[in-house]
Amino acid sequence: MATKWAQKTVVLPAHKRGCHLVTSHIMKDLEKDLASFKCGLAHFFLQHTSASLTINENYDSDVLRDVETFLNKTVPEGRGAPWKHTIEGPDDMPAHIKSSMFGCSLTIPITDGHLDLGTWQGIWLCEHRDKGGSRKILVTLSGLGS
Repeated sequence: MATKWAQKTVVLPAHKRGCHLVTSHIMKDLEKDLASFKCGLAHFFLQHTSASLTINENYDSDVLRDVETFLNKTVPEGRGAPWKHTIEGPDDMPAHIKSSMFGCSLTIPITDGHLDLGTWQGIWLCEHRDKGGSRKILVTLSGLGS
């Protein structure tokens, strides 16, 4: 088995503000590339500062809504919010803070050509802007070929 690398950009369509399970969209784009890896790592890097990636519940959509509620209560926006950076609107600075809280990258093991997520785990895109637009994720795969 030889060490190999692959890299591609996955483009997610625009999502409304909130947390969204995007595992199936990502897998559709990566399926063929992943199939050639026996063992390795997949690194996901979201190329934006007002959205984030995280791994969490993939079954109960209440979790998606509850996390969004938590974020909005923890990082206020609008009247009375203390932020100076408001060039792109009142949701701009809160989006940057929320993005930093969850982060813009994930690393997931690859086992036998599949992302080795736990039973109830899924990849979430957390869109922190009211109108964020499409989002790009640079995916780097490395490991042993099959």
